[in-house]
Amino acid sequence: MAHPIVHWEIAGPDREALRTFYESLFGWKSETVDHNYALVRPGEGLDGGIMRTGTGVPPYVTVYVRVEDLKQTLERARELGADVCVPATTIGEGTQFALFTDPAGNLIGLLSATR
Repeated sequence: MAHPIVHWEIAGPDREALRTFYESLFGWKSETVDHNYALVRPGEGLDGGIMRTGTGVPPYVTVYVRVEDLKQTLERARELGADVCVPATTIGEGTQFALFTDPAGNLIGLLSATR
């Protein structure tokens, strides 16, 4: 099975300022999902998101890779030297995500959908 990049995220403490910046810079269109998240539709390429980070969470940019089994992939990532930041978490009906840092400290997301 291929493991494609299926989503990306840009996050920081002021979601609205980031959203305005990227819409103005690149002409991206976005729609508010909730007060923390906006779904970005750049027109070409992958859709992504701009989100507000919580207290103590530094700004970040990441990609999300689609996998069949989040828990198995996270365990393999740990074996290879990764640190899990967010365990498998349900975000919608049949959809889960997780975040880990690779051995170099890069933040990588995983997405799994059962539908």
